[in-house]
Amino acid sequence: MSGRAARAVAAASAVAAAHGVPAREPRVLHDGVNAVVHLAPAPVVARVATLTPLLRPDPSRPFGREVALAGALAAAGAAVVAPSDLLPPGPHEHGGLVLSFWRHVEVLPRAPGPAEVAAALADLHATLRHLPTAGTPLDTPLDDLAAWVERAGGWGVSPAVRTRVADDVERLRPRLDSGPVQALHGDAHPGNLLATPDGWRWADLEDTCPGPVAWDLACLRSTSRLDGRAALDAVGAPSDAELAPWLELRRLHAQTWTAVLRSAHTSGSAGSR
Repeated sequence: MSGRAARAVAAASAVAAAHGVPAREPRVLHDGVNAVVHLAPAPVVARVATLTPLLRPDPSRPFGREVALAGALAAAGAAVVAPSDLLPPGPHEHGGLVLSFWRHVEVLPRAPGPAEVAAALADLHATLRHLPTAGTPLDTPLDDLAAWVERAGGWGVSPAVRTRVADDVERLRPRLDSGPVQALHGDAHPGNLLATPDGWRWADLEDTCPGPVAWDLACLRSTSRLDGRAALDAVGAPSDAELAPWLELRRLHAQTWTAVLRSAHTSGSAGSR
């Protein structure tokens, strides 16, 4: 277990215990930008922002958005992993870490096919269309990129590269303002669609933001987990040419988080705030 994951387990266990939910056998399900911890035997999963603060100084903002949106989606009957009902879902802060709590679901060893993930995203968008939005269009990827341009010098990224990324974003901005704005998943790739005994359920809405559905479609199109173009074709989605500015934004955004992970692994950063 990494030092980051150990800190996440300690923080999640402490907050859960303070709310009367003991975690006798906590286990780490994932240790990436966030740590995901099952507080077994309780049917509760904690998401803990470990590396997230490297690019998002206040993780309580995206964590709060995620909890609010997932709660609204679950109340509307959408197929999502719901916030925990055994303790306040948060976001909480403990020991310098921000965390939230979720209902534990059994995840089956099955990945969706192109048509399945496309249909699930279309269903999610149909519900999201009627929910209120928070923030400004595409603020999640745009803010992340602005933070990366400002901070990446400390990770050894040259001024020329940072300037080029900033110029690319400014060039894209006018082309991103197209189509109706609604609440989005924000990171709609197949890895965030979980197979459960009750069917497919979306998870990890931390990147939610308002914007045109083209952003979520670009996220799906860009995945390496399956044929993204086949997925979009299954629901009659726009062509790659029509999605070009959002595909470019997705490429840039993915590169920022790849750089965060690479920096953390090479420097041994624990992601402390």
